[in-house]
Order: sequence, then structure tokens, then C-alpha cells
Amino acid sequence: MDKFCARKTDLSQVKTPAFVVFEEALEHNLAILRRVMDQAEVRILLALKGFAMHHCFPLLRRTLKGTCASGPHEARLGRELFGGEVHAFAAAFSEADIREIAPLCDHLVFNSISQWRRFGKLARELNPALEFGLRCNPEHVETEVAIYDPCGPGSRLGIIREEFDETALEGISGLHFHTLCQMGADALERTLVHFEEKFGAFFDRIRWVNFGGGHHISRADYDVGHLIRILKDFKARHPHLEVYLEPGEAVALNAGILVASVLDLTRNHDIANAILDTSATCHMPDVLEMPYRPQIIDAGLPGEKAHTYRLGGLSCLAGDVIGDYSFDRPLDVGDRLVFLDMAIYSMVKTNTFNGMKLPSIYYGRKDGTLKLVREFGYEDFKNRLS
Repeated sequence: MDKFCARKTDLSQVKTPAFVVFEEALEHNLAILRRVMDQAEVRILLALKGFAMHHCFPLLRRTLKGTCASGPHEARLGRELFGGEVHAFAAAFSEADIREIAPLCDHLVFNSISQWRRFGKLARELNPALEFGLRCNPEHVETEVAIYDPCGPGSRLGIIREEFDETALEGISGLHFHTLCQMGADALERTLVHFEEKFGAFFDRIRWVNFGGGHHISRADYDVGHLIRILKDFKARHPHLEVYLEPGEAVALNAGILVASVLDLTRNHDIANAILDTSATCHMPDVLEMPYRPQIIDAGLPGEKAHTYRLGGLSCLAGDVIGDYSFDRPLDVGDRLVFLDMAIYSMVKTNTFNGMKLPSIYYGRKDGTLKLVREFGYEDFKNRLS
């Protein structure tokens, strides 16, 4: 969807590097999420860790029921600018975190029973309407990349059944799990078998369950009908439970691009390098962390097209390399490259290593026009330091 939107938008007016998020693509994803909510009678939240461009919140909140946060800052953003429900989870909270986050939330999920016992009373005093949950670890692995696997051996995330003390359920309203990363409905189906097997005995003592994120619901090959059947079957087995999903990627999947320009062309023996005004380590760190190879409009695999280049970032990090790509014609200084699917995670993970300027942010309207939402400069770099 982002490729379609990019091709019909005049990107020559964009000052690079820049993110462009498209209204039409967001609406496409929201329509799919609305179908799931309506047919399966579940509630879907925006995971701010994946997408937090609050310029888009007025559009998103027409469909989504609220936000889920990973700490006080995201919770405040959700409460102040999105509205609806605010849910929060973190691997651990400090007392200062609790004092800040509890008044902002509707649901607060603890990662351990010890944290619940330590802070539950204080959080309730701060917000008598607050509901509490515990994160469970079904010990079922679906994610292939270890760094993104919350259920691998020795994971610090969630309570395994062996460590689950049912006496701690007094005052708990819900259970939460998160096992997925860019997965299909079949992965959720397999996870639910383990979740119900290990923790189903406690379902009669709670009011809601949260199936976490990682659901790639808006991906073109995702079986939305199967997801709806899975959710409806679960609710039929447990009709008293409210069900939440909290995707981040599915909301803004294929909804944004990163536009970059070629600054220089160099050669090291048989490697042709193109140095861009963007950076993997600063502007798209998942390229190095996951790792993965982002798609570029009109580019191919190395050797697929006539001219192959190694695309490198602007930082001093030797490994600041986006990857090897081929093009139909030689690149020139000033050429623009359009990286696809950059609204999710890339935008929220940008940093100013080396004093790197953060990409500007544009909003692409359905009529093809662009709005400059935010431009960053020296003050943004200076104010992160002391």
C-alpha cells in the first residue's frame, strides 16, 4: 500500500531524509481491524511502541479502542492525545513509575507476582478504578528471531506456570500474554492451546484476557477470516471474558516510507558504495538488530539489475550498511531512494548518534498532497543531552 501511495505522490517536495506516512494506507489497515472487532467482538488497541505518530491519532481513534504503553511516557501520550482506554505493561516498574503511570491507566499489567504484591496497593490508592493484570508466559515459541522471542528459555518476560501462585489472583482482573512477532493467525491458534492448558484453570477468576501484539493482521496474506474464527471460538469457550489485542505493526503496516538522497558514490575494489543522507543505525536500527533488508522502490537483489551498490549510512559506524541493491541505471549524486514499510518501529527508534539529524515527518493525504508535520534540528539533539 505504501508503494501505491508513494507512486501517486509528488515526493520531489520532500526534504530528505524524511518519513512520509500515508492517510490512505492507514485507513486501509483500520478497515481490516474494524472487521475483526465487529465480527469477533474483541477490542483492539494501538501499541505505541510500534507506532506513535500522534498527528494520526484523530484518524486512528475513530476505530481503535485506545492504546497500550510500555511506560509512563507512552501512557501519558495515550491519555492526553489518543483517549479511550490506556493499558500499560513493563518488565518492571519503580515506585516513581507507579506514581506517574497508575493515575493514567485503565489496565496495569505486572510482569511478576512480586511486583504486583509490592505495588498493587499503592497503584489502587492512586487510582481506585484501575484494573490489574498479570503477564503469563505460555512457554511456547513462535518467533524465529531470538532477540524478539519473549517465550524463549530463561526469558524475563511473563510468569511461567511453575512460578504462578494462584493466591496472588485476589484483586487481579485479567491475564496477558505476548508470544508473537509479525505472525499469522495460525501462530495465535497454536499459542492459545498452551495458554489455555497452562492458565485456563484461572479463567473463572478473571474478567479479561489480552492476547498481546505481533499479530500481522493487515498483511496482504494474513488470513483474517481464520483469526475471526479463532477469536469467536475462544469467546464461545469462555463467554464471560473480554478479549483484547494490541498490535502495533498491523495499524501502520505498509503505511509509510523513508525518502533518502544519495550524497556520494565511492568504490572499494569490486564494491560500489552509495552513501546516503540516512543511516541504518540512526534511522532504521532494526536493519541491524533484527536484521532485515528493507525494500526500495525500483531496486532489486544484488546482481538482479545492471548496477549493484552497497547502500551505506552517514554515521561513522563501519557497519552502518543498509544492504546491497541493484538498479536499472547507475546512481547519481542527488538521486532519491524510497524505502518501504518505514512507519512501524523505525520512526519510534530513531536516535541522534553522531549528532545525526532526525528525519522530518510528512503526512501524505489521500488527495496526494503532503503536509510537513515536524522538522528536527540542533535543539532536538542538544536537549537529549546535558
